[in-house]
Amino acid sequence: MQLESRLDSIIKKVRSYHPDPNITQLRDAYEYARRMHEGQSRKSGEPYMTHPLEVMDIIADLRLDVASLVAGLLHDTVEDTDTTVEEIRSRFGEDVAFLVDGVTKLSKFQFNTRQEAQAENIRKMIIAMSRDLRVILVKLSDRLHNMRTLKYMSSSGQERKSRETMDIYAPLAHRLGLYWVKTELEDLAFRYLHPESYYDIAEKVASKKRQRQSFIREVISILDDLLSENGIDAEVYGRPKNFWSIYRKMREQQIEFEQVFDVLAFRIIVDKRAQCYESLGMVHNLWKPIPGRFKDYIAISKPNGYQSLHTSVIGPYQERIEIQIRTQEMHKVAEEGIAAHWLYKEGKAVPDRDDEKFAWLHQLMEEHQDHEDPVEFLESVKIDLFHDEVYVFTPQGDVLSFPSGATPVDFAYAIHTEIGQRCSGAKVNGKMVPLKYQVQNGDIVEIITHKNQRPNKDWLSFVKTGRARTKIRKSVRREQRERSRELGRELLDKELKNHNTNIRAWERSGKLDEALEKSRYATSEEMLGDIGYGKTQAETIVEKIYGDEEGDDKQKPKAEKESRLGQLWNKIVDRGKTGVVVDGIEDVMVSYAKCCNPVPGDNIIGFVTRGRGLSIHTRDCKSVSHLERERQIAVSWANDTEVPDSARRPVSIRVYCTDKPGLLANISQSFSAAGVNISEAQCVTTDDRRAVNTFEVLVNNRDQLTRAMKNIEKIKGVYKVERTTT
Repeated sequence: MQLESRLDSIIKKVRSYHPDPNITQLRDAYEYARRMHEGQSRKSGEPYMTHPLEVMDIIADLRLDVASLVAGLLHDTVEDTDTTVEEIRSRFGEDVAFLVDGVTKLSKFQFNTRQEAQAENIRKMIIAMSRDLRVILVKLSDRLHNMRTLKYMSSSGQERKSRETMDIYAPLAHRLGLYWVKTELEDLAFRYLHPESYYDIAEKVASKKRQRQSFIREVISILDDLLSENGIDAEVYGRPKNFWSIYRKMREQQIEFEQVFDVLAFRIIVDKRAQCYESLGMVHNLWKPIPGRFKDYIAISKPNGYQSLHTSVIGPYQERIEIQIRTQEMHKVAEEGIAAHWLYKEGKAVPDRDDEKFAWLHQLMEEHQDHEDPVEFLESVKIDLFHDEVYVFTPQGDVLSFPSGATPVDFAYAIHTEIGQRCSGAKVNGKMVPLKYQVQNGDIVEIITHKNQRPNKDWLSFVKTGRARTKIRKSVRREQRERSRELGRELLDKELKNHNTNIRAWERSGKLDEALEKSRYATSEEMLGDIGYGKTQAETIVEKIYGDEEGDDKQKPKAEKESRLGQLWNKIVDRGKTGVVVDGIEDVMVSYAKCCNPVPGDNIIGFVTRGRGLSIHTRDCKSVSHLERERQIAVSWANDTEVPDSARRPVSIRVYCTDKPGLLANISQSFSAAGVNISEAQCVTTDDRRAVNTFEVLVNNRDQLTRAMKNIEKIKGVYKVERTTT
């Protein structure tokens, strides 16, 4: 009965904004979902149907259509019951079936790693989202309710879901302009990723609640009187910033809570655009503005369509406060986000390709086609979604948005792929700059091209956008393949000279085709490339033809007929246990890359070196992007990832903290409590009583390292703890 009552209250909410909702379809979908989830329960012990209903309620808060509401009720039926997409389609129509399929995980497929599965699920969702934006809105509603009930999951599940939320879903909500969804997702994820910091900030904010409310009322009254006296009819609101934004400011500026001044934000909403600037002038005349803290998102709106004036001032009692000024229409967009821009085509919410607000979405969709590796795709998505924006101008005066730290190379690829490929230099504000120069707000960027220029692998070390990174990698790999084919051709030709012939003669006589068939290669390019990379030997290919013709019945040793890569495998297989598994083989001779120092538990990848066995890197190591993809090997840790004390792995940890007596001893004690040995320490202090401590420690595995870092994060006076790489 409680579930039916909840459904009735949600339907009442839908009626408040929808002119003519199909209530019969909503009730049919509810009955169908209830029947399919019969007997299932949530980890909280509640009937499973409570989840689809709460997802439906959030979708109603987003003011979406009936198809979206129905999809919210049915979104888990395909994944968690015997229902199929085809059955959803026959019962509720193509629209609903597409939305349900778009948010359904690829659970029927087998993936090598959890990261690969995550990447493929995100890829599937983004492809569907580019066709119908309601897919991501239903998914965000699902994720928001899951985060609200995350306390019932295991601690590892909480951390995994929270990290994914912070990396993917909160940035997506931001890009879609759904501010309230973004901030709630961030605070919920923050609560589980950094619980000590979350509750510390929550306690400090709550302790000053009465004082803060009194201050908010006073500022609102002052602003109301100011605007009214000058003939501007406005609404004024005040609120504290969300916990995550406070924590992020503390971490970035390495300050404590008491030093975060602009914890409060005020909003002035007026009728006309001109009144925004009038109001700004009045505020700046009343209170002293803080230099460098004014941003005009009206003249240059954010990519998601957000418009507002932002300024920070020294308000009453010398308190720093942030003030946002916008019109009613701008406020609607800021609150409703993408839902304020619905464009219906045949009943679907489709972003118009000509609408600049959705340019990022089309670009994100197009990029997936250039990624063979799903993990690379996920990396690209994170880069493009999660960044602070910098606005720069083309010479023609067009405005482009980039992640903070972007370079002229990123700019070149944003203009056109061919411009990026031929980029040989850049001018910023009329002056030549290095290609690794980081563009600043307001820069005018001009790209210089040359027909003989090619992308440089070194560019990968400084480009910031996923688009540039993807195009450069693709180009570098193509050139590597071309060079390998050329080398393979030279090696094969050299071997053929021992038989008084050459590769041209083989091509004319058909022997090359015969060699391809006997070696099981589809094309000569593939075979020559493998010879060039060392995956097979020219001698082995030639032997396929002349070994038979010369009647050589004596088989050569097996190692001679294997590719160079095969021989290398024979060399690197060792009797000693390494803790690394390659294709089911545990006894492999490996070395651990010093650039990232992987430890058991890290997500890793192997690289077949020439003569030095297998080099192990973490998958997110910056060096991996420079390694030849064809020589990368899937590897994993053996089941027994504990290593003896004599073989502990070195890791570098950096701790940012205040410079006060006893803190270093507390940090050392935390390492010791986690069973971690310190092999080297370097401590640097600054003039503002800060300290940066770098420790090289020896650990058994990732869990031990994580435990130590969490212990240190709990120490009062520690701002940030990070694992560093070279």
